[in-house]
Amino acid sequence: MSNRRHFLAASTALPFLSMGAFAAEKKTYTVGVLGHTGRGDFGHAMDSFWKTVPETKIIAVSDPVPEGLAKVVKKLGLKPEQGFASYEKLLNETKPDIVSVALRHTDQHHAMILAAIKAGAKGIYVEKPFCRDLAEADDIVAACEASGTKLAIAHRNRYHPVLPIVKKLVEDGAIGKWLEVRLRGKEDGRGGSQDMWVLGSHLLSLANYFTGAPTSCSATIFQDKRPVTAADVKDGAEGLGPLAGNEVHARYTTESDIPVFFDSIQEAGSREAGFGLQLIGTEGIIDLRADRNPLAHILKGSPFHPNKEARKWEPITTGGVGKPDTDPGIGKFVMSHQAAAYDLIECIEEDRAPLCNEKDGRIILEMILGAFESHSQGGKSVSIPLENRTNALTRLK
Repeated sequence: MSNRRHFLAASTALPFLSMGAFAAEKKTYTVGVLGHTGRGDFGHAMDSFWKTVPETKIIAVSDPVPEGLAKVVKKLGLKPEQGFASYEKLLNETKPDIVSVALRHTDQHHAMILAAIKAGAKGIYVEKPFCRDLAEADDIVAACEASGTKLAIAHRNRYHPVLPIVKKLVEDGAIGKWLEVRLRGKEDGRGGSQDMWVLGSHLLSLANYFTGAPTSCSATIFQDKRPVTAADVKDGAEGLGPLAGNEVHARYTTESDIPVFFDSIQEAGSREAGFGLQLIGTEGIIDLRADRNPLAHILKGSPFHPNKEARKWEPITTGGVGKPDTDPGIGKFVMSHQAAAYDLIECIEEDRAPLCNEKDGRIILEMILGAFESHSQGGKSVSIPLENRTNALTRLK
């Protein structure tokens, strides 16, 4: 067993990984990678990272663009016959244990996932965003339930072992009475609805981990400071489907009664500075910066009264508050998708759900499409799960 896997197995922050799951006698899982040059490509190393996981072996890759296929075959060190123009042919002929739906464009995820399930895949790892609407998500959830296929979504931060530590700090009163959760997107040129889809989905996933599922949403969406109308709706980038608005403000009630707020304004003035979420309490704030390590910091003291003495942000790591990580390489391990891959492998072997699975993906979609639904009803609070399973921007007037 590698040192990293030994760390994961022994870590109290990662109870979901057991030493027995990765014993030397365990099988090697075959992997098929699905991509599409020019239409989402191969995401954030969603093709090549499997080469860093000794328990997996890439046996095939698909790309309908000949030049792109030749390039990725060479990159992955495969033989020409291991490259396929058709993902359906790859799935039917090679029958991989794990399918990596690697392309960023969301409009192809639904069909690829269902084809992988039909071909008998034991596990699927899919690039975010998950899929385009709740009808597609419902199909995928039902197919996974019927087949037993384990599906994991590449919201990498959700697999970080510091999250249970942060959750326990909140439960133990480290920030006093917990009041709310605040989220902001990257607020770059994609600010607004696209930011909510592509980047905010990372944060919505984390918010759901801390607060539980949303129960309602109220939101307003603007284009250049005026409410979005049907005239603003266009086919969104990255295969997102109907999209509109460069400013979003949404509020969610949750199972825990802790409200969640998401905001994104295009070119807000300090690019990426706000990209993350804050757990705000009466006696402190815990701040999580997406894709950073340390992932979390705490600022102790009331956020509502100035202190006589200066306060400082302290890192929260797998070693605790203000202490170094128990494994200094854990940040890279999480961001390289390896933590998610090991979680998926154990899920296949132990028949349990991945940490960020298809049902979690559906909840994230409920939050995104809930904002669109609320706006289409004049900002009215709408109940979640949503009754209408399609994108409400198509029903705007």
